[in-house]
Amino acid sequence: MPIEKLKTVDAFIVFDLADAPESAGIVRSARKILPGGASDLARSMTYAFATFEMRRSGASAGINAPDDDRADAVAKFAAEIAPMVATGRFLPEPGARVPRTALAPLAGSDPRAVIGETAEQATVAGVVAAAAQVSGGLDGRTAAIEGSGPMCDALATAVEDQGGTIADMSGPADVLFAGSKMGAIDHKSAQQLQVGTLVPYGPIPVTARALATLGRAGTTVVPDFIATAGSLFAWWPTGDLAPEAVTADAATGITASLEEIAGHPDGLFLAAARRAEAFIATWQDRLPFGRPLAP
Repeated sequence: MPIEKLKTVDAFIVFDLADAPESAGIVRSARKILPGGASDLARSMTYAFATFEMRRSGASAGINAPDDDRADAVAKFAAEIAPMVATGRFLPEPGARVPRTALAPLAGSDPRAVIGETAEQATVAGVVAAAAQVSGGLDGRTAAIEGSGPMCDALATAVEDQGGTIADMSGPADVLFAGSKMGAIDHKSAQQLQVGTLVPYGPIPVTARALATLGRAGTTVVPDFIATAGSLFAWWPTGDLAPEAVTADAATGITASLEEIAGHPDGLFLAAARRAEAFIATWQDRLPFGRPLAP
């Protein structure tokens, strides 16, 4: 997995598939961002692209900067990657401590059709569609949400709009939405959960051990690289660019993807991973090592 260091700022970009024509993924900043975490984020995006048969690669960037210097560091990062954005080599999405406003100077040269609010709405629509498909609809269901913020607020509203109710995480729930950070659900917290379906709203919130623990408990875990893929339908749409059309396409596409592997004897995650890998093998000489799960 190639790592490219920037010249004007202490930052790097991890490219999952080196020869992909386009790559996209999250940019994060902290005092010290580790390449390992960025590699995991890139892998999740690669599997999302492969799930929907897109010959693109995941990527992820880290900007190392203390709080006082972060604004300047992010600005230098954006300026240096501008040529990459124009060619599609790296298409950045906001992540921890890198708001979309900091990437705004790149928007004019970004070749994706729709970025920003509509893509974020498509992500919400896809997450909710995944929950509805796997749990048999949200009407009359209880849903708990791990984390807080605008995405969580949007999920709560969407669940209630479909007839569901929001429950506390301390009790049983039909659906748990998780995604506040990578590895938010580890094997210890998984042992305490009483949920029928876990649906990610952010990348790789479940560890490998947690996936096994939840499976033994009878909890269905939706692969994050399917549930969170709604933005792909905005970035490279196949039809109408109107927000309502984009969000509808995201919901329909993600529902169909999950229907295709529903009831697989090996579970959703392995079925989805193998399907993604089968597509990657059609245009890559070798598969990337490791599947998208938090360590």
